[in-house]
Amino acid sequence: MLESPDVSVALASGVHNRSQAWDFVRWFAGQWSGRPLQREDGCAEEELTAAEGGLGFQLPAALREGYALLGHRDDLTRQQDPLVPPAGLYVDDALGGVLVFRRENQDCASWAIPLDRIEQDDPPVVVESHQGWIPFLDRMSLAWVELVLSESLFGADSLYDACELPDALVPSLQARYSPVNLPDYPMWASEEDSPVRWYAATGRLLRRDGAQDHCWIHARGHAVADLEVIRADLPGRWVG
Repeated sequence: MLESPDVSVALASGVHNRSQAWDFVRWFAGQWSGRPLQREDGCAEEELTAAEGGLGFQLPAALREGYALLGHRDDLTRQQDPLVPPAGLYVDDALGGVLVFRRENQDCASWAIPLDRIEQDDPPVVVESHQGWIPFLDRMSLAWVELVLSESLFGADSLYDACELPDALVPSLQARYSPVNLPDYPMWASEEDSPVRWYAATGRLLRRDGAQDHCWIHARGHAVADLEVIRADLPGRWVG
């Protein structure tokens, strides 16, 4: 992994397996959170085994490994739409049964693994939206990368801001920021806010929700000066 904090470069080759997902999460924690991952940041084996005992089945490898790596790092997993702790994992009856591992902060949406795929090492993820339960990402390892990016993005500090981006500023976005090599995925709130796409430059990270005029841009700088550069690059009506 590279030394400079550019997510688009760190993910230039994409995320094709669990190992690549964990490498990225470790890199991101070290570069963007100010505190590299430590052993105590993960859930203990006993905690995960107890959760499996309560559920009556084993957790998929990609879900279990993610909890073991960073299940206790709230700054990376529980800023906006929190990761459920292992003891809080539960089965919803939707789609013939889904294992819910993440909840929207006002309980308007959930992220889950279909039980008919629960024996896969890296199963697909679905999300509960206003259109019902829909596909989110086709691998749990990708969902961990998205979770860490999104939850870190919304950190409660001066490094985050948001604005509505008019179509007139889209060429500036595309000229100054590289697309992050992650699949498009739906925003649970509405079809108008989909797809979700990520962009980045050194020290700057942006999430674009929707492709229509006045889509929302969520931005985070590695430092305050980086956020100021984003605002200057995209002079919309920033909230902050």
